[in-house]
Amino acid sequence: MSEQVITVGFVGNPNCGKTTLFNAYTGANLKVANWPGVTVERMEGAAYYKGHKLRLIDLPGIYSLTSYSIEERVARKCIMEEEIDVIVNIVDASSLERNLYLTMQLLEFRKPVVLALNMMDIVQERGMEIDTHRLPEMLGGIPVVPVSARKRMGLDVLLHAVVHHYEEGPHEKVVTYTKGIEAKLEKVEKALADRYGEVSNPRWVAIKLLEQDEEIGKLYPLDLPDVLDKSYEKRIINEKYAYIEEVVDECLFNRESAAASTEKADRYLTHRIFGIPIFLGILAVVFFLTFTVGDFLKGYFEMGLEWFSGSLMNVLGGIGVSDWLISLVVDGIVAGVGGILTFLPNIVILFLALAFLEDSGYMARVAYVMNEVMGSVGLSGKAFLPMILGFGCTVPAIMASRGLENEKDRRRTMMVTPFMSCSARLPIYVLFAHIFFGKYAMIAAYSLYVIGVLVAILVAKIANKLYPLPEENALLIELPAYKMPNPHTVFIYVWEKVKDYLTKAGTVIFVVSIFLWFLLNYNLHGPAEDVSVSFGAYLGRILVPLLKPAGLGMWQIAVALLCGLSAKEVVVSSCAVLFAVSNINSSAGMAELGAALGAGGFGPVNAYAFLVFCLLYTPCAAAIGTIQRESHSWKFTVKQVLFQLALAWAAAVLVFQAGSLIFG
Repeated sequence: MSEQVITVGFVGNPNCGKTTLFNAYTGANLKVANWPGVTVERMEGAAYYKGHKLRLIDLPGIYSLTSYSIEERVARKCIMEEEIDVIVNIVDASSLERNLYLTMQLLEFRKPVVLALNMMDIVQERGMEIDTHRLPEMLGGIPVVPVSARKRMGLDVLLHAVVHHYEEGPHEKVVTYTKGIEAKLEKVEKALADRYGEVSNPRWVAIKLLEQDEEIGKLYPLDLPDVLDKSYEKRIINEKYAYIEEVVDECLFNRESAAASTEKADRYLTHRIFGIPIFLGILAVVFFLTFTVGDFLKGYFEMGLEWFSGSLMNVLGGIGVSDWLISLVVDGIVAGVGGILTFLPNIVILFLALAFLEDSGYMARVAYVMNEVMGSVGLSGKAFLPMILGFGCTVPAIMASRGLENEKDRRRTMMVTPFMSCSARLPIYVLFAHIFFGKYAMIAAYSLYVIGVLVAILVAKIANKLYPLPEENALLIELPAYKMPNPHTVFIYVWEKVKDYLTKAGTVIFVVSIFLWFLLNYNLHGPAEDVSVSFGAYLGRILVPLLKPAGLGMWQIAVALLCGLSAKEVVVSSCAVLFAVSNINSSAGMAELGAALGAGGFGPVNAYAFLVFCLLYTPCAAAIGTIQRESHSWKFTVKQVLFQLALAWAAAVLVFQAGSLIFG
């Protein structure tokens, strides 16, 4: 094996399949860390090809090498400063025109570039064709390799091209600009050589100086007032796109039919008036499926849990296990963790629907449709992307705010994103909606998702009135052509989410269930004969006066909300333990919980106030940690936690007091 290591940078637009291809090579040989000084993940791995060792670096998904976003700065710095020997530019072959702009910029680096045409199966499905012989000719002779990251096709050919092209060296220039620009570039390159000696990529640096790139201007200041008299960025961009159009015209065939079908759908789905109602309608369908199909499957899970609990109790009793340990296992662990697992069908249906919408290309349209609304409340249109992700999980949603260029915009997005109803809240909605709202359960749960979005927009609006941000709300976002979701991609998406859910059930909820059982079964004098004199009851009664105006004046409810700070699903498992309900999600279990709550004067108005509180109050511990990590500020994080607590309390009080007046 060759001792020399070839460092390969994987570069491409977001959603081009870059990371899937990277993972296909690296497998278990993967390291994940943050890039130095920034909170953007850096992934490295190793691959081997015919005696050559390759160090692979997966750069953040970017649309260009103009240093606007964090991702663009990171990618550009890596290519400029690190020893990237070969650039593998992964492009979505079904969106060739959009992807080639980044390709043109990479070719100006004077480093070996290999073009990986990914998603060729989609090209074929749409009836399009790409001339893979003419394309490399028009791109300066660089290797062009059709690959399928999903089907693992063309992987060896791509590595062969990487090794061969590394040994061959960089290509010749591709884009020849108009005479005026080329004359200026020649003068700038000569001035660079005179002042700085040999520059590794003089043409790229000269182009950036003509574009008046601030970062490059600081690195290579030149006194050329007649040449660098203004920014030529727009002119250079236009000339690049003019050449890209030539490339596409010669190399891509039958693209009109695919574009026409997408355009026809977008007339309705991205309509400035009908776009938002259509989105809300689609969301309503998602929750109809989540409740109807999910509840049907959930019934089988309930029967399984009931059988398991009874069998386990008989087995433990039969082998002489002490009563306290049986209670801990059955009433604490099984009731807590099992109560959460019965909601798995609802969670799977929700994530299936979200994965379908995302992989079909619709989610990008939602951000586009909401851009005007976001702009009106002082947020970037990009802020809606983290908010959409928040329907799945708050943690990656908060991390997605990295894509916003402005730090204040990022923080404001982090402030409103937790109001989106994450999947962890769904079990709470399902349980209490079924108990107190019967046939209107789906409407009650759906309303909470809408309220979350409205509260986020209202909070952002008020914040913008008090502390206005600069108007930098232009949205640059890819609107990919619609496609049938890929079953493998959907499966991976759903499995990752379900795995996280199960992991949480096996760790956080498991530990909290045990801790809660001890809180409810012990006091200062040892085992508590009655749960009403336990540590948990004492702690809950301290909080009752604060929660009573919101209609939540039961100590059990106070303890459940407190436990929910660890993970929102814990609210349900806590109720199972607090009210001693063995199978809380079964019809009998829900009836038992409803009766226990009703005995304490807890009715539908109380239940809705409780659901609103769960929607708005402080996110889980993992989300709080993510907010601190992304904002780099404990002060901001603490303010966020206290603000959400205060808002949740105020909203729940308003709902309960108003509801009590209206419904008696």
